[in-house]
Amino acid sequence: MPVNVLIVDDEPNIVISLEFLMAQNGLTPFIARSGEQAIDFLEDKVPDVVLLDVMLPNRSGFDILQYIRRNERLKNIKVIMLTARGREQDVSKGMDLGADAYVTKPFSTRELVNKVKEFARHEP
Repeated sequence: MPVNVLIVDDEPNIVISLEFLMAQNGLTPFIARSGEQAIDFLEDKVPDVVLLDVMLPNRSGFDILQYIRRNERLKNIKVIMLTARGREQDVSKGMDLGADAYVTKPFSTRELVNKVKEFARHEP
């Protein structure tokens, strides 16, 4: 069964890299380049894992995370915050809002893929 990964990031180079990385490892990537696109996608589909940047156009990644956790249909999705915002207060906020992991850029591609696959195997 395919593992669907929603990549929510507005940085074109990051999106291209993550999309390639996920596909290369047998995962099915979907892209949202803003908070609004992420919400639109989530209203339609339920991915297995979301890779979520904090700094996005329209709505922050924290807003999207809260949307996911408050929605009965989406609340069990595994969310990995993937962001350059690595200050302790940002990490704490992400984890307090319900992120399953918080990864700062730059990141290890191998570790990220392993974490996505690990989360995808753990059904709620």
